[in-house]
Amino acid sequence: MKPSTFDLPMFFTPEHVRLGERCHAHFVEGDAPALHVPKDVVPHLGKQGYLEHLVSKTGAPVSVRALCIVRESLAYRSPLADSIFAVQGLGSYPIVCSPAFADRERVLAEVLSGERVAAFALTEPEAGSDVASMRTTARREGDAWRLDGEKVFISNVGIARHYIVFANADPAGSKKGISAFLVDAEAPGLELSQVPMSVDHPLGRLRMQNCRVPTGALVGEVGHGMRLALGTLGVFRTSVGAAANGMAARALDEAIAHVRTRRQFGQRLADFQLTQAALAEMATELDAARLLVFRAAWLKDENPDSRDPTAVAMAKMFATEAAQRIIDRAVQLHGGLGVTLDSVVERLYREIRALRIYEGTTEIQKLIIGSALAGAAEK
Repeated sequence: MKPSTFDLPMFFTPEHVRLGERCHAHFVEGDAPALHVPKDVVPHLGKQGYLEHLVSKTGAPVSVRALCIVRESLAYRSPLADSIFAVQGLGSYPIVCSPAFADRERVLAEVLSGERVAAFALTEPEAGSDVASMRTTARREGDAWRLDGEKVFISNVGIARHYIVFANADPAGSKKGISAFLVDAEAPGLELSQVPMSVDHPLGRLRMQNCRVPTGALVGEVGHGMRLALGTLGVFRTSVGAAANGMAARALDEAIAHVRTRRQFGQRLADFQLTQAALAEMATELDAARLLVFRAAWLKDENPDSRDPTAVAMAKMFATEAAQRIIDRAVQLHGGLGVTLDSVVERLYREIRALRIYEGTTEIQKLIIGSALAGAAEK
């Protein structure tokens, strides 16, 4: 990954380029132990000022381009830190979008400083991509809400101070009743458990049985949960592609460094034409993925109210799938070393897989793109 990665005037301003240079120095060329310890990631990023790209001090909309710059650079160094950073945004953006939320100023100030770790609890055992079929319920009981249900595959479990939980407040179960609630990690009736993963991330499950939260825990209004959830994902989904690009860039750099020094049959691996062809494909796919992500981020910043999801879906789909291919080739170029546990590319091989699933699977992105092309949305 080069310092000039974001020096593209058609997409980025000089301010964005300066942010890219700072991120490059901090994450690509440098490293910090805190980026590899889950509980230390958010405090470290808060101290360094990077959380400002999730929660604006002025209340201005999140810059999707700035978010992509940070995520690509951060994912290059630590996919763990990138994931925690992104979920810090997911778990706070619904509050950013809800000016009437009573405790908004204090909560967002703590999120911004890194004192408070946030999480976003939408997925359920039977409601992944089909968000509207969620079964978690919310019932008003006097001066409190009672939440019952289960959320799974929730990032930042165990380190989060609060969870933005989505539940259906309509007794009839209509999706029009889906609402958002800020649930404190210590809330009575909330049980947290870890979900073991192939990578060492704080992922887990929330079980709510007669979980009581005050009336002020409602984020936005009753029935606005779906809009908040989709609006939040609409902002952050583009940056998933940026994170994939960061991991792919790291794999490409590792592969280049390896083939330049590894010798077989009397010459460097880099001197073999098949090796050069593989590197050419990897670099070209990475550039194509970056351009799709940068275009989607630019379009989102230029027109935040746009309801056309095609560019974002293309960026998310292509970047994550391309990163999987790039990292796979990097493992292949490393040979046996590529599947050893102390290998960077082996870790990246496990890290990249989830990005093709979360925040909308590749198949869902294809449906979004295909539907737009076929004109199904107009029928």
